Amino acid sequence: MKILNFGSLNLDYVYRLEHFVQPGETISASEQALNPGGKGLNQSIALARAGAKVYHAGCIGSEGEMLRKLLRENAADDKFLHTVDTMQGKAIIQLTPSGENSIILFGGSNQAVTRTQVDETLDNFSMGDYLILQNEINELPYIVEKAYEKGMVIVLNPSPFNERLDAVDFNKISWFIVNEIEAEQLSGEKEAEKVWQKVHEKYPAVSMVITLGSAGSVAFKNVNGSIERAEQPSFNVKAVDTTAAGDTYTGYFVNGITSGKTLREAMKTASAAAAISVTRVGAVPSIPNIDETKIWMERYAN
Repeated sequence: MKILNFGSLNLDYVYRLEHFVQPGETISASEQALNPGGKGLNQSIALARAGAKVYHAGCIGSEGEMLRKLLRENAADDKFLHTVDTMQGKAIIQLTPSGENSIILFGGSNQAVTRTQVDETLDNFSMGDYLILQNEINELPYIVEKAYEKGMVIVLNPSPFNERLDAVDFNKISWFIVNEIEAEQLSGEKEAEKVWQKVHEKYPAVSMVITLGSAGSVAFKNVNGSIERAEQPSFNVKAVDTTAAGDTYTGYFVNGITSGKTLREAMKTASAAAAISVTRVGAVPSIPNIDETKIWMERYAN
């Protein structure tokens, strides 16, 4: 079984502010940093640091070679990553003292995926292989269609949740991994159980994880119509930057379910890794490796 992440790669410009900029307001940043990021890259690095063999597909611009280098340094396979003649995808991130973030995305190279690239990439994967997707690249409906035809297990983090997702056939998704906001956008409901009821009614074959911030996470695993439900409390830590927490959770969770862990085990390790990540500034730099996560869990348990 192989794991393919077809996703975005960004250069993140992070500005530390007292509060988010309001309409018409000009404020000074106390700190500025340039970090690697993008939900796709973050999730591939999380998968690799969790111990998975992951292939990353996508596009970078001429400024993005540092992102390719980073994949290689983390033992993520970059053979399906294309360099294109367009500006590198970027993100502008506002970061407050409480660790909250506000993000502006510029697609750039992440919107340069071609159907030829999709076909050539998916030719290397087959039934039962996992495909991880987010909504920061183009050709998402086509990727889903072609991967479904091959019998791949499709995991979708529908972020950002916008009208571009309307063209994606959610009946072909195997797993949704969403936060509270995305869960409500997907279902129209706020409570986790009601979210699941609505989603399960509309897409009866799907499984789902809902991350709930300080309230932990809840998962519903659908095996031929039999539903396994599991909860995971959050780990109590002081957050300084939540930028990559969801991506860290996703990467570790997918590694867990593809490496033989039970649903609860996968959720616990994913929650621990995400908890570590929010105690650090930055996206990729905040993601822990599996050895660190295991040691942290042992110490936390004691």
